[in-house]
Amino acid sequence: MKLHGYFRSSAAYRVRIALNLKGLAYEQAFVHLQKNIQLSADFAKLNPQQLVPALEDGDTLLTQSLAIMEYLEETRPEPALLPKDAAGRARVRALAMAVACEIHPLNNLRVLRYLVREMELSEEKKNQWYRHWVETGLQALEAMLVSDPRTGSFCHGDKPSMADICLVPQIANAKRFGCDLSACPTVMRINDHCLTVAAFANAAPERQPDAE
Repeated sequence: MKLHGYFRSSAAYRVRIALNLKGLAYEQAFVHLQKNIQLSADFAKLNPQQLVPALEDGDTLLTQSLAIMEYLEETRPEPALLPKDAAGRARVRALAMAVACEIHPLNNLRVLRYLVREMELSEEKKNQWYRHWVETGLQALEAMLVSDPRTGSFCHGDKPSMADICLVPQIANAKRFGCDLSACPTVMRINDHCLTVAAFANAAPERQPDAE
């Protein structure tokens, strides 16, 4: 397997965690987003969206972190990243999507660049935008977790799932941008517990070979 990613990309971070939890060996190919390597013609052939991650598994090429995790779950089912029951799987997917489909798309690098370069927002206004959507999104996630008895040491019970895989990279970015996370004690408890697991800790941006 070869994972094309960038150390700070939260989507690539998700896939690193998933591969680590599955115990899968993989090579890393570094796509420096700040240097616009993702916009090159060569990378566009690999992923026309010009986004990371992209995962090569033999002759199979995959993009989009959630789709990659679903693929890994179907092709390497143990250890599982989704519960066995349909309702549990739906809940984990909903928690994961609350991050990956609601919070993250508003705040990824290309959106932030557009706000500054095209909309002419100041750095402070851009950061205000970032913090608003992350804080409100995580507060909603907090309510989802607190209101459901299936929340355990992880987002769903006592085993890591796709929900935790999406949560941890988002918290890393939230801290980097100085978000106020005081209203999310359950989210932070789960995040801190995840980081005691080697698969999460070893996937952290600062531990990647391309970290700067």
